[in-house]
Amino acid sequence: MEQYQGEYIVELDGICKSFPGVKALDNVRFRLRSGEVMALLGENGAGKSTLMKVLSGVYQRDSGTMKIFGQNIDAMNPKRAQELGVAIIHQELNMCQHLTVAENMFLGREKKKGLVVAQRQMNEEAGRILKSLDIDLDPTTLVGSLPVSKQQMVEIAKALSTNARILIMDEPTSALTSKEIEELFRIVRQLKAEGRGIVYISHRLEELQHIVDRVTIMRDGQYILENDFAAMDMSEIIANMVGREIKEKFPRVHCEKGRKILEVKHLNAGRMVRDVSFESYEGEILGLAGLMGAGRTETTRAIFGVDPKESGQIFIDGREIKINNPMDAIRNGLVLAPEDRKKDGLCTKLSVRSNIELPNLDIASNKLGVVNRGKVTRMVDEAIRNFTIKLASPEVDAGSLSGGNQQKVVVSKWLTRQSRVVIFDEPTRGIDVAAKVEIYHIMNQLKQQGISVIFVSSEMPEVLGIADRVIVMCDGRITGEMDISDATQERILELATRFETKLDAAKAAV
Repeated sequence: MEQYQGEYIVELDGICKSFPGVKALDNVRFRLRSGEVMALLGENGAGKSTLMKVLSGVYQRDSGTMKIFGQNIDAMNPKRAQELGVAIIHQELNMCQHLTVAENMFLGREKKKGLVVAQRQMNEEAGRILKSLDIDLDPTTLVGSLPVSKQQMVEIAKALSTNARILIMDEPTSALTSKEIEELFRIVRQLKAEGRGIVYISHRLEELQHIVDRVTIMRDGQYILENDFAAMDMSEIIANMVGREIKEKFPRVHCEKGRKILEVKHLNAGRMVRDVSFESYEGEILGLAGLMGAGRTETTRAIFGVDPKESGQIFIDGREIKINNPMDAIRNGLVLAPEDRKKDGLCTKLSVRSNIELPNLDIASNKLGVVNRGKVTRMVDEAIRNFTIKLASPEVDAGSLSGGNQQKVVVSKWLTRQSRVVIFDEPTRGIDVAAKVEIYHIMNQLKQQGISVIFVSSEMPEVLGIADRVIVMCDGRITGEMDISDATQERILELATRFETKLDAAKAAV
């Protein structure tokens, strides 16, 4: 990729940062040029986010030097970072849903006419910035009505409204469709051409080739290397990230297909679950594929009892079960690791012990409802050991763990119950390549134990690499089913766009 050889606009050297009991950054070096996209890579817990929080003034460094645009920076805080042109676009977007696009862009920096907010002036300036990015968006639109991709564009426009010249993008494509990713990449290239420096954090290594100029790799809070992206192959990047070679990206375990465990018949739930019927068996992993908005997540939520069902039947081991809420599903051995693990799968402010204990109090208590603390401790210790959850103590907050370890906590709390069906919704979203492989091993382990494993994924290589059988959805309906031996990306995509293809044909016929 052609590079703009600009001057260094960020120079961090010897950066150290410690928290109680943890050295998060140990003598880290990082440099960024103007007009380049620098990928900051590493496993969850490598120190990437901590380093960027030091750069953006959220954290104060313990030691080390910082230069921005050639200026030595002694003390940094968020206000000072903004003045220097540093802006961070977080993975979890921080938008006020009830405010307009323009109001979000100028939040805390509202333009005023005397004591009154100059709404018209903010709308006009927001419109100019959006137009400069070729983003077709009305500044008066409520942000809450926009899809995630558009909200992300608003975040970028907001950064530019502060005259940011250093943009930090943290997992910007994790919730975007392929078409939306292309639009984001177009904007990134435009910002790069304007001479802005971009730090790009992503676990989707396959997308780096489209926009990245150089890479900086971190591991265990330390700087490992900095190099031109074109000078490295993917296996070399991964080996430096994890400290070892990962020989098998998608480990597959072969089992004999056993008896039917789960059967869903004619399930209907709102607009996005329409007459859905399927079965899953012992000894297989069933993949649910489709484009965003196909109804896959809605189907898992309806099965688990989160969303109300209009009609349909659910059978486990040949016995019909009535699921009106998640507790009904859990009691019957059907559990869900949800798409948004922080929002729906964990109590992030509570300890790992509490997260594993709370949904299992019924089996850890006697008939009088008295909790057996010894049983709880054994349950928690066994879960941590079986799933190799990396933590200092079971008493640490679940929110302090890396994404991969958070996912392990979500799964482990259910499997203490001897569950029969485990549904994973986007289980590897936002976690690093080594953690992904660990999740695949967990899925394979469940498969070998005779547990029905169903997973939703927007990553086509992941579906083809891990699933034994694939069901494809489009517009709330199942449009196809195939054994993995017959599955190809082209075939899955054809089935995933079947409704859209029919719609285009109908329009053409008019």
